[in-house]
Amino acid sequence: MSDSLPQVVITDFIRDDLEPERKVLDGTARVTALGARSEAELAGRIEQVDAIIVYHEMTITRPTLERLQRCKLIVRGGVGFDNVDAVLARQRGIAVANVPDYGSEEVADTALAMALSLARGTHLMNSRLRAGEGPWSHELVAPLPRLRGSVFGVVGLGRIGTAAALRAKALGMEVVFYDPYKPDGYDKALGIRRVETLGELLAQSLIVSIHCPATDETRHMIDAAALAAMPRGSYLVNTARGAIVDNRAVPDAIASGRLAGAGLDVLEIEPLPDDHPLAVAWRDPSHPAHHRLIVNPHAAFYSVAGLLDMRTKTAEACRRAMSGAPLRNVVN
Repeated sequence: MSDSLPQVVITDFIRDDLEPERKVLDGTARVTALGARSEAELAGRIEQVDAIIVYHEMTITRPTLERLQRCKLIVRGGVGFDNVDAVLARQRGIAVANVPDYGSEEVADTALAMALSLARGTHLMNSRLRAGEGPWSHELVAPLPRLRGSVFGVVGLGRIGTAAALRAKALGMEVVFYDPYKPDGYDKALGIRRVETLGELLAQSLIVSIHCPATDETRHMIDAAALAAMPRGSYLVNTARGAIVDNRAVPDAIASGRLAGAGLDVLEIEPLPDDHPLAVAWRDPSHPAHHRLIVNPHAAFYSVAGLLDMRTKTAEACRRAMSGAPLRNVVN
């Protein structure tokens, strides 16, 4: 392949032979995986690139953007793009795009899997039995509410939020959603119920599932006060972005009995430091949250097919940019 071809780099997360990306970009661009662990490691390696693919382990901020001399496009390999300074990128003439449709099924499935494992007590019973706590009996989790007819609250009715809502509806749950940016009529089309405020949703939901982007508006939207507004014995699931939930408030909410459990695929700091209050509670067998927390390593997107979709779509976005074709899913 000619050295004169445009250059595409993958900053983080992907560190294999890049066969999916090379298949798409063959003859259009050279692609390299940098395997960087921090933004500082990009210095001296990205100045002359024509496009950048960035995943969730990396941030792209002013120091990096000011080094870019010929970059046309930054593609966020995923839905959320809060780890890229999209406003400054626009000012510098660089498009930022995301991949909003690569893993909607997987993330929605994970949200429901976490919700069901918590609300049906399967995780709690398994965890307590393994620890030798309590009788060989349903009493390990008593009392449990019936799911059919209970309220499943969706915060953010985008692609994934809609997919999660339809799954919960299929289980016979009453689905409500809060999304002030969604036009009227979606509730009618989906057969679910809209509420006008987050507080209204929190107050009535047995399960709250987060599916909104991370913005200044949503940062710590689910904090100690929001958790205190939920019914006693309710559940929280977050498969969206870690910063939406104040993770430090979750162990106390479980200890007080306000939350009966939480499933967190995304965290504000990944991985959690060992001394973080959530990590301490999760690992401490004597803490009430120990058996009632499900923590996953930002993996809700993953399936073999889903990961291949994501990699193919990021490469296709770069190919369009290199060939001068109209860009898709530009967020800035």
